[in-house]
Amino acid sequence: MDYHDSERATAVASRVEDFIDEVVIPREREALSTGETVTTDEIHDLWEQARDRDLFAPQVLEEYGGQGLNFRDMLPAFEQVGRSLIGPLAIRANAPQEGNMHTLEFAGTDDQKAEWLRPLVQGDRTSAFAMTEPMQGGGSDPKMLQSTAIKDGDEWVINAHKWWTTDGLNADFYLVMVRTDLDAHPYEGTSIILVPRTADGVEVVRNIPHLGGHGITDREGGHAEVKFDDVRVPVENTIGEEGQGFRIAQRRLGGGRLTHCMRYAGMAKRSLEIAKAYLSQREGFDATLANKQALRHRIAQAETELHAARTMVRHAARELDDSDARVEVAMAKLYTATVTNETIDLAVQCCGGNGIGKDLPLAHFYEDVRAFRIVDGADEVHRRTIARWAFDDVDECEVDGALRFDEDLRIDALDE
Repeated sequence: MDYHDSERATAVASRVEDFIDEVVIPREREALSTGETVTTDEIHDLWEQARDRDLFAPQVLEEYGGQGLNFRDMLPAFEQVGRSLIGPLAIRANAPQEGNMHTLEFAGTDDQKAEWLRPLVQGDRTSAFAMTEPMQGGGSDPKMLQSTAIKDGDEWVINAHKWWTTDGLNADFYLVMVRTDLDAHPYEGTSIILVPRTADGVEVVRNIPHLGGHGITDREGGHAEVKFDDVRVPVENTIGEEGQGFRIAQRRLGGGRLTHCMRYAGMAKRSLEIAKAYLSQREGFDATLANKQALRHRIAQAETELHAARTMVRHAARELDDSDARVEVAMAKLYTATVTNETIDLAVQCCGGNGIGKDLPLAHFYEDVRAFRIVDGADEVHRRTIARWAFDDVDECEVDGALRFDEDLRIDALDE
């Protein structure tokens, strides 16, 4: 399919595809077949090869060590890295690192960029975004945020309990969402504060056991539970303006949802490639399975839906140039999460016992993709956003020609 991506986007994506096919996937296959993990030293070697091919950190400005692609141009490359279990990590385009790089790039001060962004891009430091809280804290309803930071002179005193903090176990620093004005609405009184791992009072409680986590590298990522107990950091560690945390997070998450969409679309694309290759070779009931109409039609449906998902993501990315594109992003994320889940499930089914075996990456993909309907906003949250938009312009409603409501009587049950 031709998505009319820019010449540069197409060229970089093509080089990334070659790198993934020639270098990354062969190492992934070896790890899956032998059970031997891909070491940290090997990941660093992949980074050097990515640098040599001008592929390293495509989403970051060149002055910080990246390739300087704009948001729309980097998306096709992200789809290519998503085809491998270690693809995003291989070119330093993995979550949450790429999202935190983006946040520091657009909201950080010059000093913050020099001290934290540059080494983060280069892989000398690791970061985590600490927003989600345990029951009854902030999650799908971010207004429920319980974490606080109180100003004491030129320092913040932070008390927070976070979990599902991706890469929190290894993080050298955290971008922590906290309420800094308890009298203001959370949307206006919340800030993001950079907290070094070495600050007194930071406690990494555990890595939360979860579905997925294929473990083919020796780098234990996961999603950590982290406590911040009277942690003191300078006020100058505030990312962006005080009280603007939700606006910054929305900008981070809007783009992050689309990069996730493309990575998972790449995962689904490779899953279909594996399934089609298997169906073409596997014989049963006097013919190859690829000649069975039911399977052919299901593959055709999956190809169609995946094409639609890629198109929606690109449309949402175009809209992000001029607005927050909240509805477009919600639609793209909701649809892509559903399609990639269903596509990978189909690939597993097509491959039968080989689908659930772990000589192929499909079983790992299957475990990983299920979380996509929850992370970066659960399906229900995005449906809520879309529904509010859908009813926003309704001035009147007629039911069976009998009931009519005008603007004065209309009740928006979803309004906050």
